[in-house]
Parts: sequence; C-alpha cells; structure tokens
Amino acid sequence: MAPRSHSMFWRIFRQLLRASRGRLAVALIALSSGAAISSALLNINLDAEQKLTHEFRSLGANVVVAPPSSGSDAPLADAAVMDRIAAMHAPELVGAAPYLYVAANAGSQPVILAGTWFDQVAKINSWWKVDGEWIVSRDDRSHCMVGQAAARQLKLAPGSRIDLRSGEHNVSLTVAGIITAGAAEDSQIVTGLDVAQSLAGLPGRLSLVQLSVSGTSSQIEAFTWRLAGTLSGLDVRPVRQLAAAEGSILARIRGLIFWTILLILTLTALGVLASMAALAMERRRDVGLMKALGGTVPRIMRLFLAEAGALGLAGGTLGFAIGVVLARWIGGRVFGVAISPRLEVFPVTIVLTVVVALMGSFPLRLLGRVRPAEILRGE
Repeated sequence: MAPRSHSMFWRIFRQLLRASRGRLAVALIALSSGAAISSALLNINLDAEQKLTHEFRSLGANVVVAPPSSGSDAPLADAAVMDRIAAMHAPELVGAAPYLYVAANAGSQPVILAGTWFDQVAKINSWWKVDGEWIVSRDDRSHCMVGQAAARQLKLAPGSRIDLRSGEHNVSLTVAGIITAGAAEDSQIVTGLDVAQSLAGLPGRLSLVQLSVSGTSSQIEAFTWRLAGTLSGLDVRPVRQLAAAEGSILARIRGLIFWTILLILTLTALGVLASMAALAMERRRDVGLMKALGGTVPRIMRLFLAEAGALGLAGGTLGFAIGVVLARWIGGRVFGVAISPRLEVFPVTIVLTVVVALMGSFPLRLLGRVRPAEILRGE
C-alpha cells in the first residue's frame, strides 16, 4: 500500500507542476534572480578580504622597525636585523626595505639621502610614479632616483649626473628616474643602501626598516608581536592608520553585503509570495477534490511544500551558476581581477533559496482550510 501511495504522490506532484507552469515560472525567475545576486555577493565577500589586502599592500609599508630613541643623536640599528627578519620565513611578509638616512650636499645645496634596497622598495611602493626607470638591483652603486621636489630644486632629469658629499666622503651618481610619491620621498635622493653607508661612513648601520605585511588588522598585529619577540631591543610597531583603515573598510564592506543579501532575499520572498497567492486561488478546486477523495491536510501540505522545495532547489542551482558569472564581472570592474568561484557558496545559496521558497509558499498553506462541500457545490 505504501509504494502505491508514494507513486500517487509523485504523479500528482508532476501534474501540479505541469498545470501551473506560468505561475511557477514567475516564482522560479524571482528565486533565481535572488539566488544569483546572493551567490555573487557571497563569493565577493569571501574574496573581499584577500583582494582588499592586496590593494592596501600597494599603499606602502604598514609595519616599521626602528631602534629606540636615545639622546639627541639619531639612533641606528645593526644591519643584521635584516637577516633576523628573513629567518622568520613569514609567508605574510610581502617586502622588507631597510633605510639609512644621511644628510649630504649636492654642490652647495643640502639634501637628504635615503639609502635602501630598490628591489624591496618596488614591492612595497608599487604606487610610486617614476619618470625614467626603476633601479632593479639592490647592489647598484652608480645610479640613484630623485624625488620630484628635489629634482626641481637641483634642476635634474633622468640621465643627469649628481655629485654628493658628506663629510670627507663623496660619490658621483647618474639619475635613473624622478619619483613622484606624494610623501617625504619627493624631497629626497634615494640611493642604494651600500652607497649611503659608504657616504656616511656607517657600514652595517640602518635608521629603520619598513615592512609590508599582508592580512587583516588583527593578523598584522599578531605578526608585529611575533616580530617584536624576535627583534628584542628594537621598536616594532604597525602603521595604525593603514591597519585601522583596512579593518574598518573590510567591516563596512561585509556589513553592506550582509544587508544587501537580506534585502534581496526579502524582496525575493515577497515576489514568490505574490505568485503563490495567485496560485492558491487557482488550486482551491483541486484541493477540494483531494479532500473529497480522502486526502488529509498533512499530505496535501507535504505536496505543496515539496513543490516549493523543488522550486527553491532549481532556483538556487540556476542562481548559483549565474552568480558565479556575475561575481567574476563585478570582480573585474571593482578589483581588476576575476573573483574565483567558491564551492562552499553553493550549499549556502541552495539553503537560502529553499528557505525563501518555503516562506513564500505560505499562501498555499491556507488551502488546508478549503471545505470540499463548498467546492463540490461550485461555491
């Protein structure tokens, strides 16, 4: 008896789907649209942290290592600190650039030299605009880069020669490029670290180290604590403006995505509700006949809930596929890279869409109140 009842259930289920194709198609479109937008936003949310972190890493260093202040002289650190940083093998470390600042003269003009590793500076400050060429080798002792304000004051251009003197030491360099950074570097002459150490007579000494660390603000804080434990005697501190801004923007993006998904699902549920309300009016006669033939209210409701669940499953599957394409398009427009589809979004999208479909099918539950006698009398 049970197999026959089961077979009858699915036969009636298929008949209901075929008989109400128009109304169900409208509900399916609403569910697919809501699922597509939700799926796209969920994919973006999962990738937002990685993409936002990548964007922030192009803004410069977010962690600084410096010797503690002592007296009136500028404190210096041992260059061996770079080996200790490298020995951490931290995967979140994007770049580490040592700096030695030297007061020098270019002819009769006083200038500030910033000796560093050019290959690391390029990783940390990729947003610098350079007229000319980047210096790619950290061992280059014959070229320098000049900030645009210093270049204007000294009348320098790419290819110009500049003679620098500090105390009894002097060096002659060729300008490889003019830097526009919108910061202190615009007034500095950037040379290789070896050049600055030789000119100042300070071999193996550093003023500070700038680091670019990927991750959220909490992850950057954790890295800072680990680094401080490794570099005892040195001040290790995050650039809190960048870390705080990154955390704040990420939290706002996530909040915006959450409330947008909630709004979209609410509107989807209202669309399904409208379709199901019209469908309920059409099915009063069918329900009356089912009851007259002995159908119980729980069985009839299971039939309609199965129909709503099937709509949610189909809408969620179709919406997820559309959402993947939509997420890639949004990622290309906003971040300049494609958003990778996340498989974990698929079950979440299905569950959300099925729940919305069941919520929207509430009018069908009112069919349980239909009286067979009234339907048979044609009322």
